[in-house]
This record gives sequence, C-alpha cells and structure tokens, in this order.
Amino acid sequence: MTAQETVFAVDYGLRNMGVAVGNTLSRTAQPLAIINARDGVPDWGALTKLIEEWQPHRVVVGHPLNMDGSESDISQRVMKFARQIEGRYQRIVTLVDERLSSREAKAAALASGHDGDFAAKPIDDEAAAIILTTWLNEQ
Repeated sequence: MTAQETVFAVDYGLRNMGVAVGNTLSRTAQPLAIINARDGVPDWGALTKLIEEWQPHRVVVGHPLNMDGSESDISQRVMKFARQIEGRYQRIVTLVDERLSSREAKAAALASGHDGDFAAKPIDDEAAAIILTTWLNEQ
C-alpha cells in the first residue's frame, strides 16, 4: 500500500448499498452515498459515477459472516459482487468482516436522534463507514 490511498467501502445489500470514502493517511472514513439495488444488483451507473469522481485505489466490501465465523447465506453473492467490482473498475477489492457493522450503525443513529424507521431513512452509508474504519484500523 502506498503512503496515501483513497479507499471506498461498500455495505452490500439486496435493496440498498451503502458507500463510504476514506483515506489511509488520515485513517478516517465518512458516509458518502446510498445506492439503490434490485435483488442485490446495484445501480452500476451510480456506482460508476462515484468511482470516477473519487478515484479510489481500493474498494473494501463488507463480508457478512455468521457470528461463529462461518459464511452467511449471502456470502456467495457478496463475493460475486466483489469480483464484479474488480472486473469493472480494475480496483483492488478486499473483503472485511462486517458482522456487527449494521447493528453498530443503528445504535449510533438512534443515539443521535434517528427515529428508528430504517426502511424510510436507511443508514447503509453509515454501516459502510464503520466497515471502512474497521479496515483502516487493521492497517
């Protein structure tokens, strides 16, 4: 890894995918966008626009493992999505354990005044920021 990289994180979902952006020098991550998805297929146009604008060197994708560390029902879809990002954008893709990121994002949102209607006001981008922060802290 170079001294400074722009890094994206994606919180994969069947209806929405959260995107966060961060930097390896400052080791900070911030929520960026929520992209619509249909049955786990993202709005590739929206994702392409973000990648072209921010030019990340790497994309970190949350890997939803079960609490015992085994692969979840959605793991294969996440790995396919990661391969698609590698192929479409020629970026390094890293899978990161995201077991508690959504729970942590919900708790943080509720603590800061979210009304709890996560379907109407999704926080997938916040979960992506947590995933990215996890990766940055491991570097």
